[in-house]
Amino acid sequence: MRGDQFLSRLVFWPDPPSLESSGRESESEAMDVVNGQLFSVDPLERYAAKGHGVITSMSAGNDVILVGTSRGWLIRHDFGLGDSQDLDLGGGRSGDQAVHRVFMDPGGSHCIATVLLPGGAETYYMHAKWLRPKLLSRLKGLVVNAVAWNRQLITEASTKEVILGTENGQIYETAVDEVEKREKYVKQLFELTELQEAITGLQMETASVGNATRYYVMAVTPTRLYSFTGIGSLETVFASYFDRAIHFMELPGEIPNSELHFFIKQRRAKHFGWLSGAGIYHGDLNFGAQHSSVSGDENFVENKGLLDYSKLGELGEAIKPRSFAVSEYHFLLLIGDKVKVVNRISQQVVEELTFDHNSDSSKGIIGLCSDATAGLFYAYDENSIFQVSVRDEGRDMWQVYLDMKEYASALSHCHSPSQRDQVYLVQADLAFSSKDYYRAASFYAKINYVLSFEEISLKFITIGEQDALRTFLLRKLDNLMKDDKSQITMISTWPTKLYLDKINRLLLEDDTSKIANTVSDQGMLEYHSFVKEFRAFLSDSKDVLDEATTMRLLESYGRVEELVYFAGLKEKYEIVVHHYIQQGEAKKALEVLQRRNVPIDLQYKFAPDLISLDAYETVESWMNTGNLNPRKLIAAMMRYASEPHAKNETHEVIKYLEFCVKKLHNEDPGVHNLLLSLYAKQEDETQLLQFLDSKFGKGQTNGPDFFYDPKYALRLCLKEKRMRSCVCIYSMMSMHEEAVALALQVDPELAKAEADKVEDDEDKRKKLWLMVAKHVIEQEKGFKRENIRKAIAFLAETGELLKIEDILPFFPDFVLIDDFKEEICKSLKDYNNQIEKLKQEMNDATRGADNIRSDISALAQRYAVIDREEECLRVQNINCWSIATDWKELYINGIYGAVLYISLWSCLSCTMLNSSCYSMRKPKSS
Repeated sequence: MRGDQFLSRLVFWPDPPSLESSGRESESEAMDVVNGQLFSVDPLERYAAKGHGVITSMSAGNDVILVGTSRGWLIRHDFGLGDSQDLDLGGGRSGDQAVHRVFMDPGGSHCIATVLLPGGAETYYMHAKWLRPKLLSRLKGLVVNAVAWNRQLITEASTKEVILGTENGQIYETAVDEVEKREKYVKQLFELTELQEAITGLQMETASVGNATRYYVMAVTPTRLYSFTGIGSLETVFASYFDRAIHFMELPGEIPNSELHFFIKQRRAKHFGWLSGAGIYHGDLNFGAQHSSVSGDENFVENKGLLDYSKLGELGEAIKPRSFAVSEYHFLLLIGDKVKVVNRISQQVVEELTFDHNSDSSKGIIGLCSDATAGLFYAYDENSIFQVSVRDEGRDMWQVYLDMKEYASALSHCHSPSQRDQVYLVQADLAFSSKDYYRAASFYAKINYVLSFEEISLKFITIGEQDALRTFLLRKLDNLMKDDKSQITMISTWPTKLYLDKINRLLLEDDTSKIANTVSDQGMLEYHSFVKEFRAFLSDSKDVLDEATTMRLLESYGRVEELVYFAGLKEKYEIVVHHYIQQGEAKKALEVLQRRNVPIDLQYKFAPDLISLDAYETVESWMNTGNLNPRKLIAAMMRYASEPHAKNETHEVIKYLEFCVKKLHNEDPGVHNLLLSLYAKQEDETQLLQFLDSKFGKGQTNGPDFFYDPKYALRLCLKEKRMRSCVCIYSMMSMHEEAVALALQVDPELAKAEADKVEDDEDKRKKLWLMVAKHVIEQEKGFKRENIRKAIAFLAETGELLKIEDILPFFPDFVLIDDFKEEICKSLKDYNNQIEKLKQEMNDATRGADNIRSDISALAQRYAVIDREEECLRVQNINCWSIATDWKELYINGIYGAVLYISLWSCLSCTMLNSSCYSMRKPKSS
């Protein structure tokens, strides 16, 4: 059995109800749950009056029950503490003094009771801590039928404001503190004057509006329901109705026991019920809404309804209840000696409760009351108290709302997945039967248990609704949990095929329309819209679709564009780029390659195809991609460079290589070699020469001037006959003789420039210039006077590096001396000047030597006495022994000896001589 089929056969039982812990659960509760009962009845107290007469009235709050008897006693049963208290309101008076009404606050601390005496009514206040009740003297003579507590402000120590409704149609406000033990005040707020009736029910609710308080008060009489609302104090609210009309609802018929009850949840009133003569008028209370009524009052009542009493009888007979209570979803109606439980929403009787009476009871069940805090209901006769417990009364409300076709409310009241499935199933079947298949598919997709996936799919396949089936599958995917990966993958593949089928059908319809010449824009619009939807599906489902299966499907249907799109989603960029290259769309391929998450290796792989397809866009893309290694693109660039190009066409590879070398400062020899080779193949040698002259490594410490291979460059330039470039390369390799020799074949001026580049080796420079001179002399065809003069003029360009005697050997023997007369004379004159200069220097040296000899002879007769430790004042720290003392050497060295003599003379003429000078030895010979 498949998992889906297994799940569809599971039965989901509702969770067991949570029982209210009051300490009084009976053993029958377990049976009630099994039997599915919402309400159960259990005897609580058989002799609740404790011999003080019979029970006349009862109230409850916070697990405390207060019973009033016919003899004026109050019996307080505290089931939380497990004790009871008897209080005498009659003060020992004899006779009948029945308790008319008792009222207890929701917290079980405060109690108000009215006793009917022959002399008039008396109202008492009783606190839970007191042993004796306190008479409220200001209310003497008033029969209090109803009390409304302020549930938001009341505390254990104080009642705060309390509203009282009386038999003569008056509404009072009072407040009692437990410490003061008396009423603080009693104010009459309002009186019914138009139709004087007894106020039989009273409820109050408050809401904060900024820093103020809004009051909402409901009061009922046997025929009317009054509502009062306003901001401020209670006195202000009711005073405002003296000038405006009172908002009320009047229903026909009278009922002596008219009651008003609020259902309280978390100390807030949620809805109300009024036991009137025509039926039970009820509605929801929304104190957040502020809808103005016709009379100007703000109406907080919503979803109003009337439960007709005729629905309670078996034969449609209108039977008026004697009392009633309001739960969250039901009304508990006391009819005869039974309590009928009526669903408040469907107005159907769902249960009927019976009571095990004591034989002493004569009137049967007298009334009902509720404990909003404990969530319990009570019924009582003259002697006994019965507890009516609630057991998960909302568990079937989803079915109630479902039967009423209020699906949103039904879903909000579901307690289990199977219940929600039932609601979705009803909506789905209804939509399916009305042929609203898309809506049906959406609801079927939400069903998980009551109907299997296969059964739902077959419904749509049987009627041929492929589009609705696709909708069902897509919605099903939305509702699946992320952990169901296998199921999600399998289901996702099915809509893919349905999408492709629909696209093909649209294409076939389009082709048919073309044949009939009836192609419509609407059809094309639908096609493109559907393809766009399919692509959105692929995008959303890319992580769950099986890659290989999906690609095979797309390929089998011939949807190449969608295949490429899906490959891009799955980051299979190689397929995408390959497709764009095949389509000749290099720009789109480059856009894909420029994405951040695309592997850089794809740039190198597709570089040859892309640069051949669109060199400009490819190179621009490369230049915009910062992490490319140009070396790995050399193969692609060489392939592009080998193809023929127009003369005026911009060489894109050269542009990229120049960008790498000049902007990126690339140092790869391969890149530099390739750029040099491309320059060499150009007709114009200018760029090649500029490249060779550029020293790209000059900025580096101990770096080379160039990064290309000079030997490779030389071979390439020789092959391409780029002689000027060869000269430049020879020069960079310090092969100056070869550079000058080659330059002489190209341009003598270039050879001269190369010869001048040698600056640190005079002999080598002279040799290079002699090579140029020889070439210049030999280049002249004849040896006419003008040609010889040109050769002689060449000597001036050498900057006196070459003389006439250096170039004379290059001339033939038969050249006449007259052709060189002027140059030879000039040369001889220069030599004569040099000889005269040397003679003058020699004479100066001789005279200097003679002066030194005479000075030495004079020094031999001169002496001075100095201290050994004394230093020379003018030439300190000069050791005269550092001066050459060999006078013969002084004499021989000529002019240099004269210089040393002058230094010695300066030392000897000092006023103080160094001791080392004094001990200077005499010369051996003169």
